[in-house]
Parts: sequence; C-alpha cells; structure tokens
Amino acid sequence: MANDVRQFTVGEDDAGVRLDRWFKRHLPQIGFATVSRWARTGQIRVDGKRAKPDDRLEPGQQIRVPPGGEAKTRKGPERKPLSPEDREAATAMVILETQAALVLNKPPGLATQGGTKTTRHVDGLLDAFADEDDPRPRLVHRLDKDTSGVLLVARTPGSAAFFSKRFSGRSAKKIYWALVTGVPDVRAGTIDAPLAKQPGSGGEKMHVDHEGGQPAKTRYRVVDTAGKKAAWLELEPLTGRTHQLRVHCAAMGHPIVGDGKYGGQDAFLTGTISRKMHLHARRLVIDAPGGSSIDTTAELPEHFAASMEQLGFDQAASDAEPLRESPPERSKEEKKQAARQHAKQYRKARRGERRTRVTGKPAKVSPAKGPGGGKGKKSR
Repeated sequence: MANDVRQFTVGEDDAGVRLDRWFKRHLPQIGFATVSRWARTGQIRVDGKRAKPDDRLEPGQQIRVPPGGEAKTRKGPERKPLSPEDREAATAMVILETQAALVLNKPPGLATQGGTKTTRHVDGLLDAFADEDDPRPRLVHRLDKDTSGVLLVARTPGSAAFFSKRFSGRSAKKIYWALVTGVPDVRAGTIDAPLAKQPGSGGEKMHVDHEGGQPAKTRYRVVDTAGKKAAWLELEPLTGRTHQLRVHCAAMGHPIVGDGKYGGQDAFLTGTISRKMHLHARRLVIDAPGGSSIDTTAELPEHFAASMEQLGFDQAASDAEPLRESPPERSKEEKKQAARQHAKQYRKARRGERRTRVTGKPAKVSPAKGPGGGKGKKSR
C-alpha cells in the first residue's frame, strides 16, 4: 500500500552502489530531492540506522523507505508491443545468455538504437527479454547499423554499470574481421591517426585530423589475400572513436569492401562480391561480474561468408585471437604516472602536425588452435 512503510533487501547486483543510485534503479518515481529530505530527517534507514544519499550499500542490508514520495512525472511515449515476428527476430540473435548479460549477433542493416526515421532497432527489440517483474536489459556499447556481429546487452542495472566500466576502461578486447580492397604493404601493425567530426557533415562523418582530432589507434593483421585484389584483416580497436575502423582502413588506402561512405567507388569490388559492408565484430572477451568472464564469437552474416568463399578465404585460418595480451594490473600511483605521461606526450604531439603513422612492428598474436597453415598462417 502507498501509505505503508516499505522494506527492501539489497541484492548482490547492488553491491557498492550509492543509496541515491539505488533509488534511481528501483524506485525511479521518487526524486533525488525527496530521497535527500528523507535522509536528512532520518526517515530512510539502512539496517535500522540513519543513512546519507552517498552511503554505499552492501548485499543483505535492509532499507526502510517511508510511504509516499512519488513524484508527478509526465508519461513518456508508450512502447508499441512487439509483433511475433519481432520477438522471433530478437531471440534468433541470442548467441549466449548468462545471469549478467545477453550476447547477440547483430545482423547488418539493423540499427543499435533509434534515431531520426529509425523505428526498428536492437534497443526496441530488447522488450522481448523484459519480463514484467524483471528489469529491462540495457545496451552498454554500440555497433554501426551496417556492421554485424557481437553485441553485449546487460541484463540488470548493476551489470550494466560493471560492463560499461570495462568498455570505457578499454579492458574489453574486441576483434573485428574486415575485407578491404587491395593489400596493405605492411602486413601487421598499428594505425595511429587522430579522428574528428568532418565539418559540414552534421557530425555524420569522421575524418583524420592531425591537429584537433582525438587520439585513435587500431591494431591490424593481414590474415590472407586474394592476389592484389583484396585482403582479409583482423582489426582490434585500441580506442573507441566513432567509425574508427572504417576511417582508419580508408586512411591506409584500403577501404572496407562496401563502405562507400569512406571509400567511395574504390570500396567496391567487381564481379559478384556483395556491395554490403564487410565489417564484422567477430569476437568479444570481457570480464563479467562475480570474477567470471565472457569470451564469445559471432558467425558471419550470409553476404560476408559468401564473399569469403568467392575470394578463396578459409575461416579456419583465423580463430580471432586477441592481438594483444592483457596488461598487468597497475597500482593507483602507476596509473597516475601513466596518465601524466600520456598528457605530456599528447601536448607535445599537438604542437606540430603529425603524419598518419602505420607502424610495421609485428602484432603479438597467439598461435591458432585450429588449422592455420598456408596463406592464413599467423605472423610471429
């Protein structure tokens, strides 16, 4: 009843969360001002004791919430119920399901989130996984509309916060497969080219900007080639800029097949090779709540697999091993020192125009588990 005192037990998913954030997760109809007033007047109790909005909670604690407090808010737009076809499409994308996450294989052509004139998207399909008594799954990263592959969705607010930190902290390892036109002279290396929004494009297009761009690095390796016509690359973004892989491949002189936005006509191959984008998020390795980890791969979409076959590429030539090893855990002082050093180097680099660098240092790659001989043998 609205006039009764309520008691809640803090769950494992809310370990370490602030009291005010707990209210935002579980009782969003109660505003921050009300939570602060209740805490100030002692009406909110945690295990029978007065609590402050910034107090951190622990699993098993009991939260006493006084009656009322619901703010009058405008109702947002009601979500349209999903059709049977939409529910079927949503469940067909699932390649892994854990207590903390859903891992999807996003098809090309489906946007991750809605926008202008975009009414069908992954975010809208997540209602298929939201039971009446359970929280709605949340997106924690994105893929471009025409990029296919691994997309992780958090199942609870706590796991969403956990995974978001791993993506923003760059500890998640993402490996992409791409087909590009031509063959890079340097078979394994790092593309280092800062990126910025291209003026006049309305923010819809990025470009290399040596003076005002944000640092952007991509490690790559040529897995196999089809003469001088095309190459199959493994790409690992070391930063997370918009359209980074697409712009970096084009800046290297080898645009991704089907990416007319950044490669123009040079991005298309003659013959029967599909004109769709050939960029696929093949593998994701990321820590998960509770000390576990998620390591999953996504199968290629039909057009990409067909192009691989036509060009004579054997998928067994690559098991999409991460191109870098996990760095050892550093102390707070080491992290601060590294941050200061990075800032110093960045200021120095900004003083003059830098050329786009493609370094030829061999990428560190783990041995293939499956057959990897022939043209697809890994660089060492």
